[in-house]
This record gives sequence, C-alpha cells and structure tokens, in this order.
Amino acid sequence: MTGKERREQLLDIGRRLFAERGFEGTSIEEIAAQAGVSKPVDFETAAVALLRYIEDNSDGFRILARDSHPASGSGSFGSLLSDLASQVEYMLGDFFRSRGYDPKLAPMYSQMLVGMVAVTGQWWLDARKPKVEVVAAHLINLAWNGLSQLDHTPSISAAATKRPASPRR
Repeated sequence: MTGKERREQLLDIGRRLFAERGFEGTSIEEIAAQAGVSKPVDFETAAVALLRYIEDNSDGFRILARDSHPASGSGSFGSLLSDLASQVEYMLGDFFRSRGYDPKLAPMYSQMLVGMVAVTGQWWLDARKPKVEVVAAHLINLAWNGLSQLDHTPSISAAATKRPASPRR
C-alpha cells in the first residue's frame, strides 16, 4: 500500500469511528489498530531513517551539522532537514485536519519534530547509547503522545511574556 493509500485508509477509518463515537470517543490508537498499523507509523519511519543516516554517516553528519546554519541553502544540513520537514508536513496536515486543528500549522510543527530528531541525533553521535531503535522509540513516544494531547488554542502565562528589565548603566 502506498503512503497516499495508507493515509486515505486511516482517514476513512477515522471518519467512520468519529461518526459512530464522536470526536472525544475516538482515539488515534484505535484508528491505527483498525487499520493494522502502529499509531505513529509515518513519524516512526522518518525518525529511524534520519537516525540511521546519522549513524551510517557519522563523520559527514558532524561536518554538515557543525558547518551549516539550519536555514542555509542547498546541499547543507539545513536543506536535508528542510526536505525531511516537507515530508513530515504533508503527514501532519492530514493529521491536523482529522483532529480539527488548523492544517496551516503543519509547517511549523514539522520543523519542530524534525529539529527534535536532528538535535537528538547530534547528541547520540557522542553518547552512542542506547541503540538507534531505542532512541527512535523514545522520540516517537515524546512526539506522538505530545501530538495526541495538543491544545487547540495553546497559550503561555503572562509572566512568560514579560521582558526582563534592561540593565541601566
């Protein structure tokens, strides 16, 4: 089954379950189980692929990450992450639509998720423990469980919005 066919399958199952049980009575885990896939199948594949790339190309990845600003142009660490984020963005757009979130936020969230994996990969290059698959499982756990509990209108406290006073000379 192609990625597009899988997404359509998941959306069809989701629509049916939402119609039967309502939005609050349906979980992503349930949709995934009925489709015969693990809940974060698309995210998991992307995380493992990036971590394995880092593992298999350690020296090259160190050079890319060290010598490249994340927003730099083609042939760089930034372009690699941008390509990955574009793929994740497509998946997140579908996910957001199915959960009633604004799909226009998908580009921002895809950057967050890919950045989380990339920075963890940089850390893992030095630590080399646990195994890549274990790191990926924990990344997916954090990302997926965080995504499944998103607030529709997130906000920060008033105290966090205040700027510290500038030191006077």
